Amino acid sequence: MRDLPHHRPVLAGMAYHGISGSGVRLEALPEGHLLHVLGAIEPTALAAELVKAGFAKSSIRKAGFRQWFVAGDEPLVPASIDSLVAALVGKAFVMDQSHGRVRIGVSGRSSRALLSRGTAVDLDLFVFPEGHSAMTMVGHLSVQIVRTGDDSFELTVLRSFAESLWDDLAHMAASAEKDSA
Repeated sequence: MRDLPHHRPVLAGMAYHGISGSGVRLEALPEGHLLHVLGAIEPTALAAELVKAGFAKSSIRKAGFRQWFVAGDEPLVPASIDSLVAALVGKAFVMDQSHGRVRIGVSGRSSRALLSRGTAVDLDLFVFPEGHSAMTMVGHLSVQIVRTGDDSFELTVLRSFAESLWDDLAHMAASAEKDSA
């Protein structure tokens, strides 16, 4: 009997260590964990439950009405998710999206200009501050954009579209470099 296939990060074959140029860096982020939480729980209460369940280093991103993504670089530990599910009974539902979505980092002084080529979201720091997130389209792909710093963003996309988004971002970066030359 053959061994089960090993997990391979979806962007492993594509410049996995990143692309830098023209003030922009694209980076495939670790495929740690991504939980989708749905329910009538406030983010502060959710944050407290995350700490108790061992997700202290995770971040909470608004994903819609009474919906959040909990993202982090560490691999998912089954006991932690079981603990979180038990703590949220009657308040919220938790769905593991870790193997279904991929995160891409976009950073650098031109990151906002690059993303503005693909989305209509106003990414000005005063309108879209650090920690803010939005579900939007980048080109033809549904993506969640999160501001993680002054000049850094994280994009979360369905796993099957990760390579397409990476290609689109790389193409937009190359076009920006040509335009600035």
